[in-house]
Amino acid sequence: MDCYTCRNNQQISTLPPRELVAADEHWRIAHAFDTALPGWLILMPRRHVVSIADLSAAEAASLGTWQVRLSRALRAVTGCAKTYVVQFAEQEGFAHVHFHVVPRMPDLPADRRGPRIFTYLAAAEDQRVNEQRQDDLAAALRTQLDHADLG
Repeated sequence: MDCYTCRNNQQISTLPPRELVAADEHWRIAHAFDTALPGWLILMPRRHVVSIADLSAAEAASLGTWQVRLSRALRAVTGCAKTYVVQFAEQEGFAHVHFHVVPRMPDLPADRRGPRIFTYLAAAEDQRVNEQRQDDLAAALRTQLDHADLG
């Protein structure tokens, strides 16, 4: 299978914390593996979907709830001022629909705001959030999600 997301979804029970921040029957959340920005999350369907228009009614119904829950958890854990939610799914090998849920920190330089936040993605190896930090953030986010209320 040439879909990175589907390969990971098939082995969900053995994924490290950074690849399984949270999940339900429709969605899985992971920390981005190639980012220099701590807390950059990826929200992806558990089944192979290449267009938002192809989401099931149940997937669509829970999408907004996940976006809000993740944004609140990121605010609590990272102190971000807001989150950006972006979806393209155009990169080779990553056509599986996925949403970037990105913490926009209060001190983020003006030249990195909005779509320029993507300068933090595909970062050089020595600038990336390391796996231990990703796992630590995943654990903190999971704890926050477990105790958060949408009310």
